[in-house]
Amino acid sequence: MKAFISIFTALLFNSLTGVVFAGVTGIAPMPAVFAANAAACLMQLVPQGLRAGVLTEIWTGELVKSLRGKLDGTWLDGIPDASSVVNNDVIHLVEVGVDPDVLVNNTTYPIATQKLDDKDISISLDKFQTKVTPITDDELYAVSYDKMTRVKESHANAISDSKFAKAAHALCAQANTATTPVLKTSGTKGSDGRSPMTLKDVIAMKAAMDKLKVPATGRRLVLCPDHVNDLLASEQSFREQYNINRTDGVIGRLYGFDIYEFANNPLYTTAGAKKTLGAVATTGEFQCSFAFYAPRVFKATGSTKMYYREAITDPEHQQNTINFRHYFICMPKKEDAGVVMTSTYSA
Repeated sequence: MKAFISIFTALLFNSLTGVVFAGVTGIAPMPAVFAANAAACLMQLVPQGLRAGVLTEIWTGELVKSLRGKLDGTWLDGIPDASSVVNNDVIHLVEVGVDPDVLVNNTTYPIATQKLDDKDISISLDKFQTKVTPITDDELYAVSYDKMTRVKESHANAISDSKFAKAAHALCAQANTATTPVLKTSGTKGSDGRSPMTLKDVIAMKAAMDKLKVPATGRRLVLCPDHVNDLLASEQSFREQYNINRTDGVIGRLYGFDIYEFANNPLYTTAGAKKTLGAVATTGEFQCSFAFYAPRVFKATGSTKMYYREAITDPEHQQNTINFRHYFICMPKKEDAGVVMTSTYSA
């Protein structure tokens, strides 16, 4: 009955369209109506797989749109975007904008050439792939927008979460060096052995970036939940900013930093070394907070593709399967404009 109603509605619409077209162009009504309905019937003869291919483009476009929207108001929003120079999901650092030296009041000509150290470095974008979701024939071929929205949002959320976690990991130093400071919190130790973050520690991060000669405008501080809660519990000024600004992405502005919160910052060992992405914390290990200079970081988006297998090739389950592959990267142009704060631990 549903199929009959659908076909009847389509034929009625095409007949009305044919009559209107005939009236405008002066063509006899019956041939126009016949042509319109013949076209509709021919479309029914197009293989389902071909029509599904068109839907695949729609689904992919909707996923890309959703992923873009998930950057709005976050600590990745406004970072220089180098997507335009991505080629086959690979990017070259020299194309990202590595900066040359600047001459002031130069009087010597010809001006000397300078080879940029990163010229020949090419980097493959990170590949994010979702696990497979089963979808029935009716859901895939009928352009069910409710289903499309649910599946698209589910996969977009999963990819977005992974992108942010990978970006945070890439922007944090591997270990403490002269150009990649990894600092320790200074608060009074709690019952779990962890020293909380204080405003003194935020000032220490500012001082470390000052020492690296990082410009004052464009600094961002991404706090982990532990450090956000530390400051909320002890600092009235931070608490007031958090309550006012929490809805617009930036939870506060303090000591020159635009401050954000992120729940999946990297873990550091008690010795101050960054753990691998996705590692599990052991005793004395906690998430870090990190600060960076936005203009010296870049992000880039590559290709996005939907994969699906038709139910006709799966007689056991008689269902379609779908997943997505998405390329993205975020990393510093050069590791000399960021600082990390880890929690001090003592048993």
